[in-house]
Parts: sequence; structure tokens; C-alpha cells
Amino acid sequence: MALIKSISGIRGTIGGTAGTNLTPQDIVECTAAFGYWVIQKTNNPKIVIGRDARISGEIVSNLVVSTLRSLGINIVDLGLSTTPTVEIAVTAEKAGAGIILTASHNPKQWNALKLLNDKGEFISASDGQEVLELIKTGSITYASVDKLGTYRKDDSYIQKHLDLIFDLDLVNVEAVKEKGFKVVVDCINSTGAISVAPLLEQMGCEVFLLNDDLSGQFAHNPEPLPENLRSLADAVHFHRADLGISVDPDVDRLALVCEDGEMFGEEYTLVSVADYILQSTPGNTVSNLSSTRALKDVSLKHNIEYFASAVGEVNVVTKMKEVNAVIGGEGNGGIIYPALHYGRDALVGIALILSQLAAFNKSISFLRKQYPSYSISKNKIQLTPEIDLDYLFDKLQDKYKNEKINTIDGLKIEFESDWIHLRKSNTEPIIRIYSESSSEVIANNLAQKIRSDINELLKDFNKQNSKMSETPPMAIKKL
Repeated sequence: MALIKSISGIRGTIGGTAGTNLTPQDIVECTAAFGYWVIQKTNNPKIVIGRDARISGEIVSNLVVSTLRSLGINIVDLGLSTTPTVEIAVTAEKAGAGIILTASHNPKQWNALKLLNDKGEFISASDGQEVLELIKTGSITYASVDKLGTYRKDDSYIQKHLDLIFDLDLVNVEAVKEKGFKVVVDCINSTGAISVAPLLEQMGCEVFLLNDDLSGQFAHNPEPLPENLRSLADAVHFHRADLGISVDPDVDRLALVCEDGEMFGEEYTLVSVADYILQSTPGNTVSNLSSTRALKDVSLKHNIEYFASAVGEVNVVTKMKEVNAVIGGEGNGGIIYPALHYGRDALVGIALILSQLAAFNKSISFLRKQYPSYSISKNKIQLTPEIDLDYLFDKLQDKYKNEKINTIDGLKIEFESDWIHLRKSNTEPIIRIYSESSSEVIANNLAQKIRSDINELLKDFNKQNSKMSETPPMAIKKL
């Protein structure tokens, strides 16, 4: 069980005791701090909320709504929705902020409050720190009975979101309709069923849905990784579909399956969309340090510049604005298209991919072959309080001092044609270890080599400190 309070919100497992899990007490404390901060910062007591279909979603939503109204904040509740839809609604409603109730790719026992500013974007690190201080101090004043906030339910925003997508210059609805693509969608029993499905239907696709109820009982691990998409691949084969689509529970990540049942690769969702956009819209590109170098290759092909940011949507968006990027995102299937809004959005990604396929006039597997083929090995280590990350990263940096080192976010070591990136996760109590090479074997070996290095460093650390401290020795746990 876990509870993570960070600059981007609060995330944890339902049940247990306050302070160590996501309990009603923790939800109220975080909501009150954020709501009070919004009033002080913006003088705009209006907040948009929405949630995915998690089992705990209704309970969490009721707690959030009641707490915000007790502060005198007026609520626009989108109900079951998607993360990008809530982001769009914040600006459309001229609200002071937004809260999305979702733990994204985490399993069903998790939930979270994702915090948005008045631009419908994730709050900055400095703003997040101010909210954390308010949680800690609890110095919050609530509204009197005559000044309680109002409540309004509005379930129209998914269609408004789709209409904005259809109006984009590079979304060619008519061309997609002419193709009449067959598409299988894994909705993971969350809000993809009420967003992806109507998007495809309105673009003239023949749609086959898997896991399309709204129970929040995820049919499999909800992270759209290859090992979780075999049933989708089988369904694509069965229906002889043109492609398969998988989204996470809050519909901000997009993974594709080719017509032959092979994975398109979540890293290549952004690469493909960027290639399509850059054909007609020159401009810079951005992805995070843990994303494939294929985006840089595609950018160079179009004679434009690529930039890397720290991991995290807010960091990617900040870098995109700084370099005036026309497309950006994260290698986990997160596409950020500023022509619509500055947020990861699987729905606009789907519309752009379909428009690209209609123009390409060949299969999606053939489209995938147009891009460089890199393999990323994604691993993680359980993070325990005894692990001294600063010690580990400093020692590893010294060990690989002759290679190109980047410490913007954790530690990234770049070799001649490969790289490895270690960082503490923002969403789980783990260290992520990502490595990339043109060879899957080499990528996996890189990850194992770093894991071995870490084990040796921990042995040395424990040996040096065993007689100087009663602190339990550091250890790692493979996940």
C-alpha cells in the first residue's frame, strides 16, 4: 500500500490508514489545500473536475466536491470523462483550475488527484510546492454557510472535445470516412468506451470494442504495454481489422497494434504523428529523456531541431513552449499537440494517425517500417527508504565519466549508439531504468549491467557503514 504526495498532486492506494494510503482524510486534506491555493492565487473560485471509471471514483469525487464547495468554490463536474477533456474544459469554462480523479495507468486499487492550473495544464513545480506546504500546515479558512460553492453537472464536454479535434486542419475526417477503416479498441473498462468509440464512429470507422463497460474492473494491467495487449492483437486478427487501439483508463496514452497483430510500439505513436505533422507544419519537436531517439531522427529528416526535457508532462510542455515546438510528448504513447491544447491526448492522436493512414494509403505495419527500429528495455527497482539515490547516482556518474552524462532528471548515460536512463518515478515508489539500442539484446544487457553496478555499489556502501551505523543495509528488489 502507498501514498505519494508530490508537486503534481496526490496518488495512492485506497483503504488502510491515513498518511500511508489514499484515505478520505488524505483526499480532503489535499483537496482543501489545492482549493484554498486556487482562491488565493487566482481569485477565481471555479474548478472543473472529471474522473475515469475506477471503482473508487464516485467516492473520491464526492469527497472532492464537498470539500471544494465548503471553501466557497463553484464546481463544474464532467462526471465520467478523460484527462484531456477536463484540460480543455478548464479553459472553456474560464475556471481557476481543474482536478482530474485518475491514477492513469496504475491498477484498480490506486486513485489520484491530478491538479491543473487555469490554463488546463498541470501545475508547475513551484505551485505544487506551495500546495504541499498548505497540506502540511493546514492553515485553511472555509466559507460561511451563506457562501458555500455551487455545483453543476455537465456531460457535454467529450463531444465538444471531439468537435475541436475534427476542426483541426490536419485531421481529415472525409478522407478517413472514405477508407472505412476497421478498428478494434481495448477500452480497459474505463472512459475510452465513451470517448474513443464515438470518435471513431464519427470518423466513419467500423468499430469493435473490447472491455467497454464502465465498471473500472480492469480486464488486465491497465498500462498499454505489449505484454498487456495480446487479447487486442488476437481480436485484430479475428476481425481482420486495419489496426487496434489501446488507451489507458484516463485516455491520455495511446498504443497501436498493426493489422498483422504486431505491436506498433508505444514509443512510435509520437514518432509517427510527428512525421505526419512535420510534413506540412515545420517546427521544433520535444520529448522526454526516457523516450526513443527515433523522434530526433525524424526531426532531422525534416531539417528541424529536436529538444529533450525532463520526464513528466509539465516538463515537456514547459520545454515545448520555450522552443515553440509544433509537436511533442512522451514515449509512453503521450501526444501533445499545441494546435489543440498543451496536454497528452490519445483522442487527437487517434484522429491524426487515421488521417496519416488515409493519406499514406498503405497498411499501418508498412507505415511502421518507415521509421528507425530501436528497442527500449523498460525495467524498475522497488524503492525503499534505505536506498540512497544520491549516493548511487554520484557513484554511477563517476564510473561512466568518460561517456556523455545528463543529470537534468536522474541520470542518463549516452554511449555512441545506445543510452540508459535512471530516475525516481513521479507516480510509484520505484526507480525506473530505461535503456535503448538498435538491438533488443543490447538494450536488455545494458539494463542488467546497470542493475549489477547498483548491486555492487550497495554492497560497498553496506560494508563501509555496517560498523558505523545501526541503519539497516540498503537492498534492491527486482520487479
